[in-house]
Amino acid sequence: MRKQVLFIFGLVTTALVVLGLVILSSAGQRYGVRLYGNEGVNEYIFLRGQLKYVGIALVVATLFACFDYRNWRNYPFLTIAAYISILILLVLVLFTDPIKGSRRWLDLKFFNFQPGEMAKIFTVIAVAAWLDRSSWRVGLWKNGFWCPIMIIGLFAGLVIAEPDFGSFMVIGLAGLLMMVLGGVQMIQIFIIFLIGFIGFVGYLIHNPNRMARLAAWLGVSDLNVGAKISEGAAEQADYQVNQALIAFKNGGYFGVGLNQSMQKYHYLPEAHTDFIFAIGAEELGMVFTIPVFLLFVLFFILALYIARKSCDKFGRSLAYGMAFLIFFQAMFNMGVVCKAFPTKGMALPFFSYGGTNMLSSAIAVGTILSVGIQSLKEKRRALLRKVVLR
Repeated sequence: MRKQVLFIFGLVTTALVVLGLVILSSAGQRYGVRLYGNEGVNEYIFLRGQLKYVGIALVVATLFACFDYRNWRNYPFLTIAAYISILILLVLVLFTDPIKGSRRWLDLKFFNFQPGEMAKIFTVIAVAAWLDRSSWRVGLWKNGFWCPIMIIGLFAGLVIAEPDFGSFMVIGLAGLLMMVLGGVQMIQIFIIFLIGFIGFVGYLIHNPNRMARLAAWLGVSDLNVGAKISEGAAEQADYQVNQALIAFKNGGYFGVGLNQSMQKYHYLPEAHTDFIFAIGAEELGMVFTIPVFLLFVLFFILALYIARKSCDKFGRSLAYGMAFLIFFQAMFNMGVVCKAFPTKGMALPFFSYGGTNMLSSAIAVGTILSVGIQSLKEKRRALLRKVVLR
């Protein structure tokens, strides 16, 4: 492990956060005024809120970077306590008032907390810790199948009940990745994947809203399965992504200029959250979109390198898992905005407005840095032992 790699990784993360703040300063202007009025005061209300979240995230990332990641495995009560805490929050959120048809947020006064975001992080930690402690017993059905499926299934079942299909997908895929890295037999992984996939599809085809989005993506008015899609629902579901594509066309190579977006004037819903990438594309063009894409790729490559140089298998699993969470969500968000995937609300890490999203990204970054820092320390100890033995 080289110290320079950790430094570059930190610079790449900082660049993504700064770019996110720049685009949010424009993307959230009109919605802030529309929501709270008083144009001179509330134009930058989302930017001010995001700056607060970034400050909190910086502290959290530093704490997790300094925290020895091996404690999650060595002191199981820490992992169990964190897992149960998130589980309780996921249950509590089901008793809140729905917002846009879903129950995903807990009002903590200073910001709305989304337990589903934390469930993604602690799926990676809990499954990786369990499988690593199981050692050779991971090949047994109890250790390699039933316990991991319980860890993943409790989180996944509660988030799909909200409903939150995006978090369900990420939790399921992250859990499976941890099982692959943990050495679980492929037949066991295949069975879990098959059960999850059948359950997901069965739930999906009985949800008119999601079926409308899928029909819109496929370019048809009705899929003639499961839930009956109301007349015009597919067209309505396609509205957001069509407006996003207009933003891309308007932006072209060099964009229309920072703060000059037309789509943020209530043409593109969720301009400051799920579709913020489209606003960046409109205002700064390909000069923005290609570097952002490459920064996420570089983030992923550096995280994989840090994972590969880890001093133990548990560190590798954790770093791989955290890298997957950030990279997968980034690629999926960009794919939705470009209509490569069906419309699904999923935040763009470091860009989309939201405290919990920024906090979960900070924990992922801090954990990856922790793996790298501990690897450096182990390398120095090994060199010191060699010097002493001479």
